[in-house]
Amino acid sequence: MAADLLGALRGGTGSLAPARSAVIVVVDGLGAIQLRAHAGHARRLTAGVGRKDVAHSVFPSTTASALTSLLTGADPGSHGLVGYRVLDRTRDRLVNLLSGWESDHIDPLAWQPRPTIFETAAAGGNPAYAIGLAAYARSGFSQATLRGAEFVGVASAAERLSVAYQLAADVPGSLIYCYVPEIDKAGHRYGVDSPEWIAALEDVDQALAPRPPAGAGVLITADHGMVDVPAHRQVVLDEGDGRLDGIRHIGGEPRMLHVYLEPDADPVAALERWRVLSEGDADVLSRAEAIAAGLFGAEVTDAAQARIGDLLVAARGNKAFYDGTAEDQRSRGMIGQHGSVTPEERQVPFIRRGAFAT
Repeated sequence: MAADLLGALRGGTGSLAPARSAVIVVVDGLGAIQLRAHAGHARRLTAGVGRKDVAHSVFPSTTASALTSLLTGADPGSHGLVGYRVLDRTRDRLVNLLSGWESDHIDPLAWQPRPTIFETAAAGGNPAYAIGLAAYARSGFSQATLRGAEFVGVASAAERLSVAYQLAADVPGSLIYCYVPEIDKAGHRYGVDSPEWIAALEDVDQALAPRPPAGAGVLITADHGMVDVPAHRQVVLDEGDGRLDGIRHIGGEPRMLHVYLEPDADPVAALERWRVLSEGDADVLSRAEAIAAGLFGAEVTDAAQARIGDLLVAARGNKAFYDGTAEDQRSRGMIGQHGSVTPEERQVPFIRRGAFAT
């Protein structure tokens, strides 16, 4: 997708038609299946959209991994952001790859060395802009994924889209990224079928009502979808649960765990134990199996491999896994979740507007 956007600015050398300027709108958390199910609340967004207008998120289907792939054109195994919370083996501690860059003392350039689409655009003479909430302007995650772009902090979704379209009109050859997190936030807190989620969808639909400027191509997509996890579908690992035997850290997130073993633990026994005790609730793979299956992409660097769990636990259906012995249990109040491999999480919209619709 990254290469196609740049190709569109340089004569249409990829799958997108040539465009005078290019805007990519990422609506965080808006899965293609959820959008179709609520099409009546997003009539502008879904107008003319068919079932083939979809793309697929990466594994794991989480923001840190998926947004980085969108903005570098690289798979998680290559760019190194292989999950939400992963192990920094040099310090034997879990680090948060979405919001913990500062508190966990993570170097964005060391952890994400691939060039961003914005760096590539600028090197080829195309001005690059990233439009989002002002609070994200100097975050470590922004440094890892948005470097090379001029950041523009804007409060509301409608204002962000307006600024994006104005830049597309005023700056020929420009690449503009517009980030819309409101739907994801509503889904996590209230669930996909909640009035709050629907209201957020309607707001985004209204924000996308204006036509793109003449000659501008607009691509609307998402990083992942979402499923609702009711309390009775939570799998809580309490004291005495055999799955906790030999475990040093549990990272990832509730729908896709990175499980890290103690150095003296038997990895074969641990894998079998997790498979037996999680039967019907999750697919459990070893690190070697996940890499061999290409889940993290065709290339997995040494750095990325070190961050991947000894075991990967991908929840099925609408289950989610929690360490009941952990001190912080706040995440158990989260309704909408993602990270695993269901179509609800991995299918995302791929909607073309303006010059890209031709």
